Amino acid sequence: MIITCLDLEGVLFPEVWISVAEKTGIKDLRLTTRDISDYDELMQYRLKIIAKEKLTLKQIQDTIASMEPFQGAVEFVDWLREQGQVIILSDTFQEFAKPIMKMLKMPTIFCHSLGVNEENIITSYRLRIEDAKKKAVQSLKQLNYNIIAAGDSFNDISMLKEADKGIFYCPPENIASQFPDIPVTQNYEELKEQISAFIKTLPQS
Repeated sequence: MIITCLDLEGVLFPEVWISVAEKTGIKDLRLTTRDISDYDELMQYRLKIIAKEKLTLKQIQDTIASMEPFQGAVEFVDWLREQGQVIILSDTFQEFAKPIMKMLKMPTIFCHSLGVNEENIITSYRLRIEDAKKKAVQSLKQLNYNIIAAGDSFNDISMLKEADKGIFYCPPENIASQFPDIPVTQNYEELKEQISAFIKTLPQS
């Protein structure tokens, strides 16, 4: 049995925080896990900006509602479902993810959650578990699944290395060059080729 684990933003959907930065004019929110590898450092940085600018959760949700998956993403997820199961492993938040999952025909997603005050301003975040992507892959492997994983950022590296087959999807050159053992794909057709080639190496049940 095969499970493909995908990062969300950068693989299937544009970066939410970059879109929020563009819509609100708050340029400091453009930084993502491609820029800062320490996730807590990145989120504490974002929370300070949110507090300063009094940016509400609804403003962010409205931005998300105006966005669309990458061209071909829905069809790619449909294709993956024909190969096996699909799970989105993301460092986004359930308060952001629901409308995105509807656009992608409701795949399973494992992600985190937010703390919001009475003014609807995000004040904290709660990780499901530390290094959640890697630990999800480890747990699935313990259930005797073959795991394929695809991602693009620093926070995907442990997941890609833990998977039976880890694949970069459109990573920045500075990240890909640090991990030359992980194959790089630049579009969904190339990603399909990598996945199909790996599946062919597996014993037929």
